[in-house]
Amino acid sequence: MELAQKIIDIGILRPKSLDDCQHIAAAVVNACDCIISWNFKHIVNIKTIRGVRAITNLEGYKEIDIINPSVLLESEG
Repeated sequence: MELAQKIIDIGILRPKSLDDCQHIAAAVVNACDCIISWNFKHIVNIKTIRGVRAITNLEGYKEIDIINPSVLLESEG
């Protein structure tokens, strides 16, 4: 919850997106390699991607990729 709140506090996402912040924070804290989402409004966009990269660096977490599922489908061909 602390990391999710920091995501809000520094302005990456707004308080109404707490569920998305918790999703991102859970993936970061558990050292996932990536988040795969169709949520372009809140998660898979340049502002969020850059913000999450910044906060993981500041807080000492492993960097995480944020991608949409179509990227994985394209690489199978």
